Amino acid sequence: MPDDRSLEQVDPEIYQTLRDERSRQNNGLELIASENFVSGAVMEATGSVLTNKYAEGYPGRRYYGGCEVVDIAERLAMERALELFGAEHVNVQPHSGTQANMAVYFAVLRPGDKLMGMDLSCGGHLTHGHPLSYSGRDFEVVPYGVDRETETLDYDEIGKIAREHRPKLIVCGASAYSRTIDFERFRAIADEVGALLMADIAHIAGLVAADEHPSPIPHCHFVTTTTHKTLRGPRGGLIFFTEEHAKILNRSLFPGIQGGPLMHVIAAKAVAFKEALGDGFKAYQRQIRANASRLASALADRGYRIVSGGTDNHVFLMDVAASGLTGKVAEKALDRAAITVNKNTIPYDTNPPLVASGIRIGTPALTTRGMKEPEMERVAELIVEVLEDPESEERSRQVRAKVKELSSGFPLY
Repeated sequence: MPDDRSLEQVDPEIYQTLRDERSRQNNGLELIASENFVSGAVMEATGSVLTNKYAEGYPGRRYYGGCEVVDIAERLAMERALELFGAEHVNVQPHSGTQANMAVYFAVLRPGDKLMGMDLSCGGHLTHGHPLSYSGRDFEVVPYGVDRETETLDYDEIGKIAREHRPKLIVCGASAYSRTIDFERFRAIADEVGALLMADIAHIAGLVAADEHPSPIPHCHFVTTTTHKTLRGPRGGLIFFTEEHAKILNRSLFPGIQGGPLMHVIAAKAVAFKEALGDGFKAYQRQIRANASRLASALADRGYRIVSGGTDNHVFLMDVAASGLTGKVAEKALDRAAITVNKNTIPYDTNPPLVASGIRIGTPALTTRGMKEPEMERVAELIVEVLEDPESEERSRQVRAKVKELSSGFPLY
């Protein structure tokens, strides 16, 4: 018989770990741009009995019996994702955004083919061609960046690079870029050089779904995303694609790079998509943008340089090197005060990534808690208070108490 004892009884160490993490989330300010807080319904589905079911294959075409129930869950996830994004086809099985990207690459590229993507130091992602990633190891990478002066995408320069190298696949999208991406312009560049186009919208997917950022769906052959971050779902990935690539894409994911899908997570994705289709989601996404804009301007007003001068979406980079700090020092100082950010390189950074000259700040998680513009002003004050004396334990203790007081007005659990 399965052990029906509680987690506290079976494993008190892990039980305490979960309690500690719950307390950390409740009492701190989460400003990691790629993190968010899921609903109770999403959490319930993620921890459901569907974790017990093996379901290799796709609905109606499984390699195991007993899949009639999980087929319903996966079809619901697919239908809702297509409705939410207005796409033609979708695969909801990727375990992560990284594996969603891998599935596209392995579907249309062969080792040594040219892959053109945004350089990590300018805001791209590891899977867009970084040498430490499979994407940089297996393919010939053609990187592009941002303009040194404006710190924004220069589409004329990107077109020039594409014409010179003629890649087979161009990737647009970013993990640390705060401005609107022109997917239509990217498609024109791809068509000119005979390349396929993939958009990685892992960070801005919620904004795209709510019409707070232009959609790549009409312009790209493939669109990948995670389901957490601004979408506020469980940790996982999605791939949208056109009819002509349906067979090779689905085969590339399974059996190409993945085995059995995580059916409990797929069910949770379906729940998250239903939430995103409901009342209030568009207003929530608008508030994410408003909060990011206010927080960036509040920090700028207090003397900190914001990369590219501001933000159009949910995230921005703050240049702390201009204030005599490193991203590593700033991250650790803020963490001691229960303000969670991540160190991040800024365009053309002279510091290595583990030191970095900036920090990345995002507003999805605080917006989920119900915070708005007045709270963003307060958050800016707390960040500056810490960074004015980053080595002071007393300053950290004082700010931590203020963070707890602010957080108590917006409880999570």
